[in-house]
Amino acid sequence: MDEAALLGEHMLIVCGPSGAGKSTLVRRALERHEAVRLSISFTTRAPRGQEKNGVDYHFVSLERFEEMKARDAFAEWALVHGNYYGTARATIQGAAQRGWDLLFDIDYQGATQLKAAFPSAWSVLVSPPNLATLEARLRGRKTDAEDVILRRLQKAREELEQRRLFDFIVVNDDLERATESLLSIYHAMSSRQLRAALSCPEIFS
Repeated sequence: MDEAALLGEHMLIVCGPSGAGKSTLVRRALERHEAVRLSISFTTRAPRGQEKNGVDYHFVSLERFEEMKARDAFAEWALVHGNYYGTARATIQGAAQRGWDLLFDIDYQGATQLKAAFPSAWSVLVSPPNLATLEARLRGRKTDAEDVILRRLQKAREELEQRRLFDFIVVNDDLERATESLLSIYHAMSSRQLRAALSCPEIFS
């Protein structure tokens, strides 16, 4: 088995449109399972609220990010809403050396790149129960202008149309149930159970 396949067996990629609740589910899963670690991405955007460097993200300048890109330091990188995000190869390799499983809270572009580079990784799409619920969540934040909300909804529709590219779908209509579903997927991955043991609901058909 090659290195990418070995590394991929310890990677759980979690993706979802803005407002689906992906980051909340990832945080709850991390709180309940000590054997898994969060992959901390590099980004050129400024910290928000109480975010801390090295905890939530590695906040770097555009020049630093470009330098890392130039020396192929990223396993994946993407431009999202005007800011760069990327996963360092050293993060994945360092986790493997320590015997950790890695949980990725990542956007659609990054998720597809990681899955292509590490095909044995498991991927999860976190979805809202429907687009009307997603729109209500985005508007309920009261942080985005109308044009931003519309762009996010269009991007969400496009991403959800690609749901069959993911190994699993977690519909976040109930936070506790969705958290348990994500943990069940992780337990199946860590024990190398067959993917067929879990079923994925079909949505937006």
